[in-house]
Amino acid sequence: MSRLLEMIAWSDEALERRVLDSISLKAPWPVVEHLATLTRLSGTPEERRAVELLARHLEGWGVPHRVYEPECFISIPLAASVRCNGTAYRAKTPAMSVSTGDEEVTGELAYVPGGAAGSSPGDVFSAGVEFGGARVAGRIVLTEGMASPGKVKDLMAAGAIAGIFINPGQNIHEGICTTVWGTPDLDSAARQPTIPVVAVNYADGQALIRAARQGGRAGVSTRLETGWRTIPVLVAEIPGTRAPEECVLLHGHLDSWHTGVGDNATGDAAMLELARVFWRHRRRLARTLRIAWWSGHSHGRYAGSTWYADTHALDLARYGVAQVNCDSPGCRWATTYDHLSAMSETVPFVDAVIRATTGITPQPERPPRAGDYSFNSIGLSSFYMLSSTMSDTDRAERGYYAVGGCGGNIAWHTEDDTLEIADRDNLLRDMRMYAASVLRVLNAPLHPFDWTRTTAEFRQTVGGYQQAAGDQFDLSPAREAIDALEAALGEFYAGGPARGTARGATVRRFNAVQRRLGRLLIPVNYSRMPAFWHDPAINVPPLPDLAPALALPRVAGDPAQRGIVRAHLARGQNRLVWALTQAREVVLGRGPLTPPPARP
Repeated sequence: MSRLLEMIAWSDEALERRVLDSISLKAPWPVVEHLATLTRLSGTPEERRAVELLARHLEGWGVPHRVYEPECFISIPLAASVRCNGTAYRAKTPAMSVSTGDEEVTGELAYVPGGAAGSSPGDVFSAGVEFGGARVAGRIVLTEGMASPGKVKDLMAAGAIAGIFINPGQNIHEGICTTVWGTPDLDSAARQPTIPVVAVNYADGQALIRAARQGGRAGVSTRLETGWRTIPVLVAEIPGTRAPEECVLLHGHLDSWHTGVGDNATGDAAMLELARVFWRHRRRLARTLRIAWWSGHSHGRYAGSTWYADTHALDLARYGVAQVNCDSPGCRWATTYDHLSAMSETVPFVDAVIRATTGITPQPERPPRAGDYSFNSIGLSSFYMLSSTMSDTDRAERGYYAVGGCGGNIAWHTEDDTLEIADRDNLLRDMRMYAASVLRVLNAPLHPFDWTRTTAEFRQTVGGYQQAAGDQFDLSPAREAIDALEAALGEFYAGGPARGTARGATVRRFNAVQRRLGRLLIPVNYSRMPAFWHDPAINVPPLPDLAPALALPRVAGDPAQRGIVRAHLARGQNRLVWALTQAREVVLGRGPLTPPPARP
């Protein structure tokens, strides 16, 4: 076995067996049942009771913990309506929509086909609107899909005065429609939605489409309570014994739409059980484990995790090993780990640990811009977002469409996400999988991430962009820098500490290099923003600074636009090549192992 594979496949089999055997449903299942009675809107008394429930358990077990009280920008939908041709339709408004209060926005309907629901949960968060030349300015746009940030952004840019989104089933799904990630700052506040937005179900949507095709008009009203709220963020910390400054962050959201059992009461209970078990085995943990329950996920576009990323940014940048998201484990019919998120460098590790603990081969995907991944611009290696899910075949047989949680159950973000969505056996399996994953990262002598998987991804991405650009732009500097880094990584891993000989300064330097590679390579692949700043809550393509290469064929006949795209690509390639060059210098021992301070 090569040293790289040995590093990835590492486990302490005896300790792992004891940890996994300690996991039970005795504590977490009653917590799921209790949370199933609470509507946990961000910053509300029922959410506070949920926090107190978790904190009482932690206190009873002696687990160190703290409840933070940040003030964040939160939006709570209260009511919505759609009226057309004398008929009132049931509707919901997403968080962060403009509130019309007692007024009604009226206008001519403009139907823009939104296409079929996507096959992946990531499509729920990243889709936009293709107008196809339709005139929508000054009209109320009617289109299919969820009221996602990308769609609402497109409606605003096109001059629509309101949006009506037709959900694909009988249920209307709750959501949030802002592209602002977390609490707004001076740069992002202007992106707050400026129009009222509502959603209707499929049957009512068909009636509205018929009215739109006949030149009908509609009225839309919304009521929301949007503003600054104190929200709770509960964090437990279990110190490591050998490298306590290095930390792994396990996290998920506590707030919910309705009682949110599959999204995310099961995840909250799972993290609580892991806190109990890891505290019991704390003397055997090498690194520190932080477990965080966020508020503000559903009603503040990840406000809680963003606040934590902002507040602890420098500590995470120096010593964060990985962030592990826990959302929607233990749901009914969830027999696969398809559509599981994992950054490229973590994929071999994720594959090894899931197969070892469950016998299931996962099918990881690139993480979408969602799910409390508030640490991309810092550069934390990340895996998991959603958890186990039903297979695509099972979903098709049930006539389900893609949703963003609940194990694929279309109760996601609806009143139907109740106790029947949870599955005891699946929850036990998923808790064991999470425990093994976290334990291996906590205790592996060498951080078990393979950055040659990242360079391979970069090479494939750049190759696709070069094919699109043709002879209009040369990406060979990027390809050469990727090859140089990959060669250096090959030598680095081949010469790394072997099992049984990993000690002291050699291990510390190896792990510092592994972490520093994340700080350099993850931001250029997942973020357009500088370190410690947050990209909008819309899809970020691979190597986003080079993605405009895909537009070059469309602007080939427009010299002015082509020049703009090429200038952008020149700057984007410089950013990428510089990151790759620094990464190579770090691997070769010529560069700094800690990130620079944040910009003023």
